[in-house]
This record gives sequence, C-alpha cells and structure tokens, in this order.
Amino acid sequence: MMKFLITGANGQLGRAVCERYKDNKEIELVRTDVFEGDGIAALDITDSEAVIKFAQEVKPYAIINCAAHTAVDKCETDLDNAYKINAIGPRNLSIAAAKTGAKMVQISTDYVFAGDGTKPYTEFDEISPKSAYGKTKAEGEKFVMNFSDRFFIIRTAWLYGDGKNFVKTMLRLSQTNDEVSVVCDQIGSPTSTAVLTDIINNLIFTENYGIYHGTCEGMCSWADFTEEIFKLAGKKTRVNHITSDEYAAKFPQAAKRPAYSVLDNYMLRLNTGFVAKDWKAAIGEYMLWLKENGGID
Repeated sequence: MMKFLITGANGQLGRAVCERYKDNKEIELVRTDVFEGDGIAALDITDSEAVIKFAQEVKPYAIINCAAHTAVDKCETDLDNAYKINAIGPRNLSIAAAKTGAKMVQISTDYVFAGDGTKPYTEFDEISPKSAYGKTKAEGEKFVMNFSDRFFIIRTAWLYGDGKNFVKTMLRLSQTNDEVSVVCDQIGSPTSTAVLTDIINNLIFTENYGIYHGTCEGMCSWADFTEEIFKLAGKKTRVNHITSDEYAAKFPQAAKRPAYSVLDNYMLRLNTGFVAKDWKAAIGEYMLWLKENGGID
C-alpha cells in the first residue's frame, strides 16, 4: 500500500487532498499538522531531525506539502517564521524525501513573479518576487530543486476551499452590507482546491517531474470574481469596482499585491495533456458544495 505523507492536513488544500484519497484502498494517508488531534499527527516541518525521523518511520510513496505561511501581510513583519515555514520546511521535507525515496510535491504561488506582466506567466518565465511571502516561497522552490531529485513544484493562485478564504469573506460581508468595494485592477485565476487536487493527482503517479503551474483556466479581477460569487449565491449586494490605490488608501497593506498574476498551465498541457476547469465552472461547483454544507444563508 502506498503512503501519502500530508503536511498542513488541517488547511484548505490539506483537507481537499485527504478528502480526495480517503476512500482509495491503495493509499494510506498519514496526516500531519502543527498540532495533533482527530487522527492527525503533530509534525513541525521546520525541525529537520523530526521531519527526517518521521519520514523514515513512515516510508512514504509521496510527501505532499500543504503547509505554508500564507498570511501575505504578516510575512512582511514575521520574516523569520515565513522563511522557516515557506523555505526551510520544504528543504527539510525534500531531504526526507530523498532519504526515503519518496516523491516530493511542493505547492508554490503566483507571488514568485513580479506581477507586472501583460500575458500569462509560463513555467519558463523568470521569477522576481516583490513581497516577503513571494520571496520565501521562491526560496522554498530552490530548496526543493536542490535536495529532491523527484519533485513536482506546483504554483497555484487565488485558492479557495474548505476553510477561511475570499469567497466566504465576501459572502459574510454581503449579509450586512448593501454594497462592497473590491479591487478591479488585480487580475488572476481563482482556483478551487478541488481543481488543484485534480492536478496533483494527474502528476503524482507519473515520472513527469519538474515545475508546473496549476490554476483554473481563464482570468478575472477580484471585483469580477465577487460579482460571480454573489450571482451564484443569489445575493443582491452591489460590487463597487475600485483601484488598488483606492483600496490601500482605506485599508493599508504591508505587502505589495501582484497587478497581474495569471499563470499559464503550459507544462501541464504539454507534458500530460491535462486541461483544468474554467474558473467559472469551478466556483459554480464550489458554491453548490457550500449550499449543501450550509455555507450560504
């Protein structure tokens, strides 16, 4: 039986990965997070000795790193922890993967790019992160490439799933506001954890190692995304389109956000022929899931 060692199992992606494989009789899930409980083992990915020892005991087929310091603004002031979790953590897991012969799956981000492009970024474009979050994730990528010889680095963006996310925040605001102001000059590809797990599944059993982009197809602004969310939820809340500068004047942010961070899943299509769902189809499925699970009033 293959064992998948999942880090960050309590997070949005960790939950989605575990849900994907929970009924697979050929896979045993070894779920870990910072704190143990409910079948989840405690594992601090920043502790190299603990990670290596744990992996040697488990002997996993694959290590899927869903753990990350994703509080973009906090990373600017919590730099040491950001580097520990986003860079040193992947380093330790990659060393453990190499020692145990496991495949390494590292989830990265659109923030590794400058965010000032005019066409979708491919895996061959040069990275140039502008925020602490992006820089720490970029260093994590380098460590994975340096220490693991069987790795999948998957860059994703605008992720939402079972947990705290932009979709739920907008729905919550719509309950008490007749209108909301959302930026319209930041463009990206909203991506569900369900789609990202499809991409992981498409790669993990292959030898097609390397760097991949893994987002939903298509692009929109945050304001466009919000309008689609409200439409699907049957909300009448008005969406005011504002610029990033206008938003920052009201709500100052420590980290610079990418103005354009659309990722082209070029290698995914080229290497495997896999085409991800369009972002509108994915959010439609997610909203149905929320309704079924009491997430929309």
